[in-house]
Amino acid sequence: MKLPPDVECVEAASLFIWRPRGVLNEGLVNNIVVFVREQEESFGRPFNRFTDFSALDAVHLNFDYVFRIALYRRLSYAGDKVKSAFYVSSWSAEHYTKLHALVTGRSQLQVSVFTDREAAAKWLGVPVGLLTPQELTGAER
Repeated sequence: MKLPPDVECVEAASLFIWRPRGVLNEGLVNNIVVFVREQEESFGRPFNRFTDFSALDAVHLNFDYVFRIALYRRLSYAGDKVKSAFYVSSWSAEHYTKLHALVTGRSQLQVSVFTDREAAAKWLGVPVGLLTPQELTGAER
């Protein structure tokens, strides 16, 4: 499997990690949604997701787009329950991520928003070191 930029797969933890950088826009979101959808169809088992928005410079999205993407994800995912944790460090990332969580609520996609990596790791059931970018830890995975 060829991973898109800023995506890491931790097979032992059944976890995909996405750490977008720069400006979060519709094109970037569309690309990751297509990738995740393809993996859901071919991976062979459910996998949790961790999205780290801490390296974003800006968020160029709007309510309508985020609502439509969240609704698409809610309606198109038919697998077993999975967890999708979002680590946010800005108001705009938190705002749109909470909208996504609201729209996908009570579905097979369990979305939660965190401002603390340790809390996200506990919720996902993985060591916090997996969720911490290598440039912050200096360690290789």
